[in-house]
Amino acid sequence: MPPISSQFDALAYKYRHSRDSRSPPPRRGPDRRLRPPRVPRCADEDSALPIQTRSPTRPASAAAAAPQPIMDLLRSPFRGVIADVKGRAAWYRHDWVAGLRSGFRILAPTMYIFFASALPVIAFGEQLSTATNGRLTTVETLASTAICGIIHSIVGGQPLLIVGIAEPTIIMYTYLYNFAKKQQGLGEQLYLAWTGWVCIWTAIMLFLLAMFNASNVISRFTRVAGELFGMLITVLFLQEAIKGIISEFNVPEDADSSSPIHQFPWLYVNGLLGVIFSIGLLYTALRTRRARSWLYGVGCLRSFIADYGVPLMVIVWTALSYTLPSKVLSGVPRRLLSPLPWESSSLGHWTIVEDMISVPPAYIFAAIVPALMVAGLYFFDHSVASQLAQQKEYNLKKPSAYHYDIFVLGIMVLLCGLIGIPPSNGVLPQSPMHTRSLAVLKRQLLSKKMVDTAKKSIGKSATSLEIYGKMQEVFIEMDSEQNADSVDKELKNFKDAVLQEGDEEGKLAREFDPRKHIEAHLPIRVNEQRLSNLLQSILIGGCVGAMPVIRMVPTSVLWGYFAYMAIDSLPGNQFWERIQLLFIAESRRYKVLEGPHASFVESVPPKTIAIFTIFQLVYLLICFGITWIPIAGILFPMPFFLMILIRQYLLPKFFDPILLRELDAAEYEELDGVPHEHTLEDEVSEVGSCISRPDAEILDELTTNRGELKHRTSSLREERPVQVPSNAVQPSL
Repeated sequence: MPPISSQFDALAYKYRHSRDSRSPPPRRGPDRRLRPPRVPRCADEDSALPIQTRSPTRPASAAAAAPQPIMDLLRSPFRGVIADVKGRAAWYRHDWVAGLRSGFRILAPTMYIFFASALPVIAFGEQLSTATNGRLTTVETLASTAICGIIHSIVGGQPLLIVGIAEPTIIMYTYLYNFAKKQQGLGEQLYLAWTGWVCIWTAIMLFLLAMFNASNVISRFTRVAGELFGMLITVLFLQEAIKGIISEFNVPEDADSSSPIHQFPWLYVNGLLGVIFSIGLLYTALRTRRARSWLYGVGCLRSFIADYGVPLMVIVWTALSYTLPSKVLSGVPRRLLSPLPWESSSLGHWTIVEDMISVPPAYIFAAIVPALMVAGLYFFDHSVASQLAQQKEYNLKKPSAYHYDIFVLGIMVLLCGLIGIPPSNGVLPQSPMHTRSLAVLKRQLLSKKMVDTAKKSIGKSATSLEIYGKMQEVFIEMDSEQNADSVDKELKNFKDAVLQEGDEEGKLAREFDPRKHIEAHLPIRVNEQRLSNLLQSILIGGCVGAMPVIRMVPTSVLWGYFAYMAIDSLPGNQFWERIQLLFIAESRRYKVLEGPHASFVESVPPKTIAIFTIFQLVYLLICFGITWIPIAGILFPMPFFLMILIRQYLLPKFFDPILLRELDAAEYEELDGVPHEHTLEDEVSEVGSCISRPDAEILDELTTNRGELKHRTSSLREERPVQVPSNAVQPSL
């Protein structure tokens, strides 16, 4: 009997050829998307593959180009910033006009991204308040997100990029607080003043990075580094959720343990309710996130629940916390402890500049060390968020501004440091979510006008070619693309589908529904504008005044939200998918091939996948271990910078370059599954092997839970009459 791995390789080979012969239609779930076909790669290409972020018709981006020699970048300072400013200045007026022309429809993506941004900022504020003993709270995280968001939406380069407080900022500010409070020359009183100096040094470094075109080398941060960083954030989210739930059973550090409210009965009830609210929020949030794939409810309702279900569940569980019986002890459950923005504790840090001169010179220069880490983190996080907001599948038409956005980021970091609040930078997944919501808006605007035009043409007995011509004119009028040849190429499938509706003379011979072809063949366009980013930033600023309402949220609900953010970030992470493969028996891996799966499952041997995944796991544990080191933990970003060198020079010596490129591909390519057909010859050849399925498993598939045998018959679908959609347009006679 051949080895198991050989059997799986043969099975994967069989699946590839089965797919080529059958050519099944793409299978797209609500949250997963097929990527374009891969470009053949040369065997000697072992360098990192840049992340592709734009369409062929869009001006070339420095960040998407191949890495340039360091000396070439140093010889031409500000070249990238100047090019970005010139490129975006030509579109600045259009950025505002496009938003205003959208009318009230712009409120849909605005509210969508507002809720997606506000909830994490509130949760991070509670985490930061606990870590800094109330020196920084939710008021400061909301204020930072609002201020930086307004600045970026007005003067930033790429308005699709969403800025806000992120987990790395919370981690760095926690380390800075733990260090400052133990220093005799600083203490808690000069903590914010010292972080102000850290922000000054960080801003200077970001200015230098923008000045010397450092964004040209961001492509060296490949998938292996990005997914390691994302997995570390996931682990830290889970760690924070677990620590938070455990803290519901304990007395707060700054509370009086002898108080009657902090005795065992109160802590026990508060802890149990905390577990219920945390798990309840986690479960319901995950369920509503997948609402688009539900079988029940109309489409608009399912879409609303999928888009706004998470904040809705926070409101629901907060409301449930006020329905507890009156006999429950007072103060249960524990709620957010944050000062109001007009209280003295929230006003002191706005004049932190006065205290910065009191920081000893030695600590001013010592701030360079954490500033190096913060600058590297912000440069990496901001650039990657901007890249993912500008993926080439979105067909963006306006130029990018990677260098200029880093320069603007430096200005925002400097401003935040001087007023004593944590800085904001580009965040994930809100940035690509913003682009996706604007793509939906653009499709709605295009579809409405094109359908109206088609109906008018049908009323005039126009031919299918004339109908297509009118709809093409509408598309070109509303599109930013000026290249007619490019538009004709993109609309080719749409044109063919419309022309097929007519007979030999072009007349419509049956009911014609233009919406059907628009949904299936219209190319993706994004409503590239600044208004939605500005409005959502203003709304987040309004949350500062709504602190009395926000303080009603139980802390246990936020711990459940941390767990939700951790689990929701796992799908699409190939590192996580490969971890799961480690625990799948060889005899069951054909099940992976039967469903949608990443392309590397078929193209890379299982042994190579396992070794590469174990390497990443060990590296992840090292990164996570560094975060537990009291003072040196501030250096936790360092391993991710070292990964650039490891990926480029060390890994190609241990892995085949072609296989390494498959495992570290720039794009997430998903293949459609092909059902495994168990023929009689297969069963005979697999007798006694691990691949043959147990009889009990086959019996489970053939019987119901009640023990009844399932009687399967062929489908009667072909015998049923075809129903005409109610919105189909009847051709005039």
